[in-house]
Amino acid sequence: MADQPAAAAAPRCSAPEYRQFDFWIGRWRVTEGGQPAGQNVIATDLEGCALLESWTAVDGSRGRSLNYFDRALRRWHQSWIDERGGVLELDGGWSGASMVLEGERPDAQSGTHVRHRIAWTPNADGSVRQHWQVLKTPQGAWETVFDGLYQRAR
Repeated sequence: MADQPAAAAAPRCSAPEYRQFDFWIGRWRVTEGGQPAGQNVIATDLEGCALLESWTAVDGSRGRSLNYFDRALRRWHQSWIDERGGVLELDGGWSGASMVLEGERPDAQSGTHVRHRIAWTPNADGSVRQHWQVLKTPQGAWETVFDGLYQRAR
């Protein structure tokens, strides 16, 4: 039987774009305004192709997200869900000194569309700022929903 040509190797998640969010990997204590907000664990999965987030707030509420770089669309994506069924889909990428992801969804109470923007900024001391804002009307102003500081848990 004749030698068959070798199959082309499948692309891997080793390009630099896949490492852009690695600063968020770790076990974190999260505060907002100096007060405890919760704990978060960010771990790699699928041979470095994804980041899994496991959030627990101080009130015991929980949420999870899957974060990944979409090779075809050349952008990052986050799919978030919490234990009450709250869902948020965000897309974006590195902008200036921050990872910035945005998405739009209907407000649960009013039904009007709300634009969400979350920026994760690595700080020189190894901490990370997460700034979540919403825009409720196109002519409105961005309002802060959460402004948290992630510090490595010991």
